[in-house]
Amino acid sequence: MDLSIIIVNYETYDLTKQAVESVIKQDQPFSYDIYLVDNGSKDGSIHKLKEHFLKESEDGLIKFILNNENRGFAYANNLALKKITSEYILLLNSDTIIVDKCLEDSLNYIKNHKDIGALGCKVVLPDNTLDMACRRSFPDFNVSFYKLTGLSRVFPKSERFGRYNLSYLNEDETYEVDCIVGAFMLVRSQAIKDVGFLDESFFMYGEDIDWCYRIKAANWKIIYFSDAKIIHYKGASNNKQLTYEFYRAMYIFYNKHYKDGYPWITTAATYLGIWGICSLKMFKNYITR
Repeated sequence: MDLSIIIVNYETYDLTKQAVESVIKQDQPFSYDIYLVDNGSKDGSIHKLKEHFLKESEDGLIKFILNNENRGFAYANNLALKKITSEYILLLNSDTIIVDKCLEDSLNYIKNHKDIGALGCKVVLPDNTLDMACRRSFPDFNVSFYKLTGLSRVFPKSERFGRYNLSYLNEDETYEVDCIVGAFMLVRSQAIKDVGFLDESFFMYGEDIDWCYRIKAANWKIIYFSDAKIIHYKGASNNKQLTYEFYRAMYIFYNKHYKDGYPWITTAATYLGIWGICSLKMFKNYITR
């Protein structure tokens, strides 16, 4: 098998069906299969998906993995990763649509560049604007400070202040970056063998950045590939658990990769910034509701 695609469903029947259909409706010039992992959905969506894709399942094109509970995005993907033997693996969000020859072009590019460990494509929102998360720098202290203080928003074209989302770079060019987004993450199996699976300490944010960090540390390149595109139906949520998990992911990542390299005063300031802003966001969400 050339490519195995992992899609995690959690009570998103319509979106997941749309994502799968955007893949299988095209006559792909390579061998592939799809691992559809349900994360403990309680709305019956996985049963409807199994019924809708019954033929594809019987043909072996789609393989279903069912969880009894939601233990996070990393955990769900790892269940599939442990079963896959394909040379390339794609993490694909359930709220995305593959555009044109995205898979073919991405697969050809990574095959022709043996030093690439992971590749991300151009990710656009429904209004065709760039999803800024699709190309990023690692969130070290300086990068995070510029982001949290708003300097990155005020000076987006600055190489210094715009590093968080690389907003000073042309979105229509291809180049090496620190990290890409888990909504579309094409990974070489050898890179996974070198660094291991996703870190399940992250519930639903940060696992993609952490994986990129480890892949790059193993001397593989991370590439933003602008010639391929997906649409990401990314919804803003005011759910307090999601807000908490976003900032908890920052805390986990900092402790794992940066804490030992900074003095205690920097670490204290980082903790204060993370949990202070988290508290303000959760309070704002509460007031809004």
